[in-house]
Amino acid sequence: MATKAYGANAADKPLEALDIERRAVGPHDVAIDIAYCGVCHSDLHQVRSEWDGTLYPCVPGHEIVGHVTAVGDHVSAFKLGDTVGVGCMVDSCQGCPSCDEGLEQYCESGFVGTYNGKTDDAPGHTLGGYSQNIVVKDKFVLKISHPADQLAAVAPLLCAGITTWSPLRHWKVGPGQKVGIVGIGGLGHMGIKLAHAMGAKVVAFTTSESKRQDALDLGADEVVVSRNAEEMQAHANSFDFILNTVAASHNLDAFTTLLKRDGTMTLVGVPEHAHPSPNVGALIFKRRSIAGSLIGGIAETQEMLDFCAEKGIVADIEMIRIQDIEDAYARMQKSDVKYRFVIDNATLAA
Repeated sequence: MATKAYGANAADKPLEALDIERRAVGPHDVAIDIAYCGVCHSDLHQVRSEWDGTLYPCVPGHEIVGHVTAVGDHVSAFKLGDTVGVGCMVDSCQGCPSCDEGLEQYCESGFVGTYNGKTDDAPGHTLGGYSQNIVVKDKFVLKISHPADQLAAVAPLLCAGITTWSPLRHWKVGPGQKVGIVGIGGLGHMGIKLAHAMGAKVVAFTTSESKRQDALDLGADEVVVSRNAEEMQAHANSFDFILNTVAASHNLDAFTTLLKRDGTMTLVGVPEHAHPSPNVGALIFKRRSIAGSLIGGIAETQEMLDFCAEKGIVADIEMIRIQDIEDAYARMQKSDVKYRFVIDNATLAA
């Protein structure tokens, strides 16, 4: 099935219009016309070969919202016209017990990414959501119940939403807890919204005084400028959990010392250069932990989508045409977006 897409043929080439092929719908497949696709910083890293192993042509995009146009003979959970989503995974190994628990992202044999993952389909690797349509195995398709006028803002939930939801759920964030969110950006703004909706007291950390009101508007109970030593010291030894969304190398000790005994700080951002080694004493004397978390499994992602639909939670977005993707990348590198770009995939036909 021929479809229009946008992608790059080399790391030093701009994204451009491409004609690609999608496989025929198999017995367990779902075909989706893509209405919107979020723009993730990982798209930029991968298409520019800033991460190892980029396969070209590279068509990014793993925050996909659209409508079902065909289903395989063995598909019963979806029907034509359903509003659905596709996140970061489109396949995994078979028979791994963890997959039965919805934890495909931690499968020992790995998972197949929505783009740049090895596949039998031409051209030998997956091609993502900067395209008109996609064909996905049914168990990796997600049901979306948000109203139609929110669908564009739902798209980033498929990555930014689940990336922050998964650690908040795993470390059982809820009422009575004091939770810190470090960084107010594409991930951090979702962390604030979700932790607030879960009933926690939310403290947002930013390096910029200008973001104080923004964080409060997102649902933070309090905002700390992390460059202000007095503001930081006022919260020493007081957090049950801190979600650190910052993808730049920084001093982790400034935040671990804010944790209570047995508190955990979870990292979800991957810095270009390693963080300075943490102070071990600050960890062992209060049994504090530094952990990491990836995206989330399919069952967990569905749980997040249902929770967000119930609570009316979506991402804060700026819609763009696909033809403006290079400008969006340049602005994203300067953090010049509040807080996620989303492509109107109808513009692929222009």
